[in-house]
Amino acid sequence: MVTLALRRGFTMLEVMIVVTIIAILAAVVVPRFGGLTEEARSSAAVSAVSGVRTSISAFRTRRILTGDTPFPTLAELTTEGVVMQQGLPANPYTGVRGVRAVSRADADARAVASSAQYGWCYFVDNDDEPPRAILYLNSEDETRVPNESGGYVTANRL
Repeated sequence: MVTLALRRGFTMLEVMIVVTIIAILAAVVVPRFGGLTEEARSSAAVSAVSGVRTSISAFRTRRILTGDTPFPTLAELTTEGVVMQQGLPANPYTGVRGVRAVSRADADARAVASSAQYGWCYFVDNDDEPPRAILYLNSEDETRVPNESGGYVTANRL
């Protein structure tokens, strides 16, 4: 009489095949989803900058119609309910909300400094002809927004 031995567990070959299949799947899946965090952060940055600039534009339109200086001062920009209903959003790259006043030269160069304290940089000159305001993110992190040379734009250049 032939007895059948009960098989308990997997052979080494079966385990190696399963590990190989999992490794192949991980090699295909991880790179596809690995960049999604950066894509989301870039989208949030573009949205935040656009939202603030749109609010400044609406503020400017109201001010021009009433004959006042067109662009908000730093105090007006940072006061909740004056330019933006809920204040400025946090910089998606640093998580900081503060706004740093910068000089014309710093604004033109999109200079970044004190990014742990300030999420935004703002220059305004209502006495210039025409009046001028520049708002940008206080971060040099690379976004996923393409530039003309095939690379990516930094956050302070959005």
